[in-house]
Amino acid sequence: MYASWPCPQPDGSPGEEMVLGFDHARSKRLLVIAPLFDEANKFRHQTFEIMRRLDAQGIDCFVPDLPGCNESLAPHGEQSITRWRATVAAAATHFRTGRVLAIRSGAWLAPEGSAGWAYAPAKPGQVLRGMLRARTLAAREAGRSESAEALLVEGRERGLELAGWPLGAELVRELEENAFVLPEALTAIEQAEVGGKPLWLRAENDVDPAQADALAALVAAGMADA
Repeated sequence: MYASWPCPQPDGSPGEEMVLGFDHARSKRLLVIAPLFDEANKFRHQTFEIMRRLDAQGIDCFVPDLPGCNESLAPHGEQSITRWRATVAAAATHFRTGRVLAIRSGAWLAPEGSAGWAYAPAKPGQVLRGMLRARTLAAREAGRSESAEALLVEGRERGLELAGWPLGAELVRELEENAFVLPEALTAIEQAEVGGKPLWLRAENDVDPAQADALAALVAAGMADA
């Protein structure tokens, strides 16, 4: 289930990252794009449960590590949405996937023209503001005064650490400026279709089998019609 895949480096040379996959050389193949930052942790177990259900319904599926994420040894502070999107496109080609399931901020990284689903897609600006708010609240509790505006000025120029994640200046600017619009080829799956309280709003990392059932069923039905 865990293997490595040849993730391209910025200079075009081959690298190596981990991938969790269910690969039985079946015709229906799905690339799962995990969310970024703190939600990557909140969805780690849930993503596996969704993939396990899809595997049981005859669908090969893969969730590749991106540079700087999960088990990657690449520095997170050197990454950008642009590079991650290129990495996801390379993964789609390598694993020969016909559809994608992008979870939350993973929707930002869907390769151009790719068809599939975006589960509760997030807005880059909202994610950035949430991380800024978490940092300013933590500073206040520690007796320091920080403002989101001043932090953004620093982040645009030199990068910034937010919620434990080192963000490079390019990534900060991308999050601030990116007016994300869901690509036409991706169908949004809203939380109401899945049911229950969203995992990203829960205080602790969690798994929800009922939500995994519902999301996998929606995707499997769509794959059957493809």
